[in-house]
Amino acid sequence: MNTAYVTDARFAGHTLADHPEHAGRLAAIEERLAVDGLRERLLPVDAVRATEDDLLAVHDPGHLKRLSRVAEIGTPTMFGPDTYVLPDSYAIAVLAAGAVLRVVDAVVTGQATNGLAAVRPPGHHATRDEAMGFCLLNNVAIAARYAQRQYGVRRVLIVDYDVHHGNGTQDIFYSDPSVYYISTHQSPLYPGTGDIREIGAGPGERLTLNIPLAPGTGDAGFFDVFDQVVIPAAERFEPELILVSAGFDAHWADPLANLRLTLSGYDRLTRSLYALAGRLCEGRIICVLEGGYNLQVLSHAWANVARALTGDPAAVDPVGPAREISRPVDALIARLKQLHQLS
Repeated sequence: MNTAYVTDARFAGHTLADHPEHAGRLAAIEERLAVDGLRERLLPVDAVRATEDDLLAVHDPGHLKRLSRVAEIGTPTMFGPDTYVLPDSYAIAVLAAGAVLRVVDAVVTGQATNGLAAVRPPGHHATRDEAMGFCLLNNVAIAARYAQRQYGVRRVLIVDYDVHHGNGTQDIFYSDPSVYYISTHQSPLYPGTGDIREIGAGPGERLTLNIPLAPGTGDAGFFDVFDQVVIPAAERFEPELILVSAGFDAHWADPLANLRLTLSGYDRLTRSLYALAGRLCEGRIICVLEGGYNLQVLSHAWANVARALTGDPAAVDPVGPAREISRPVDALIARLKQLHQLS
């Protein structure tokens, strides 16, 4: 089994002092992979810039122009209250998107069984025409469309377990029957989207599955949701490729939210998706980094994803359990099953 892996030192050029989304995130991941002896078990893939056609398959031309304009002006710019764009940021975002595409190449062509993309800036909040939520380009959406355009992949499943709803990914595929978007996220929380009633439109109806979770849901609630809703819905869709928006800010120690997952809990979610890929699409699953702002948690969580995808049965959880008891999700599950016609 080969697990393709991509990251790049150039991603560090996009960083703003005192911002939670900074270069230290990837540095922590790389250090952890090295210390744990995981780096040498991964198949390295070189990052290459995405083409303009790759980006335009997902984003509006005006959006790309606004981002590139910052480089032309040479002055750092804020897009909204939380998303910074430096003169080099657009070029780095294009490199990050292209890096994910190289992993798609490796997995879909059979060079690798599955893959990991440790890239930044993250992507799942970027809509067709707007940068927001620390995100400039929607890496996972670009990858899904690339797999379809380049390789004829008919059905792509995107599972997003970042604590924040991936409004950008939902926006891009909301009416598209070829991409199934499933999101677990804390609600209420930024960006305020991802209501249970947002289920897709037109030919994409019931191919957006939003699972808004109350603060304090914890491991047990997540396991119930995955076992009873996420996995059955994914099996019904029968994807040919699975992409995971892998954000680790749902952990109990993350400073930006309060869903109370543990590292062991995250590991079980990842392994359930890994097993799903084995049953449905010859193991073709690619995990793409999104959020996660406690560096200890982030680095160990990503190392555990690497362990899962390389077939290592043991996860590592030095941070330990949350103190609070998980909140029940029975009523939410019943409503989701009814709304999405799951038995």
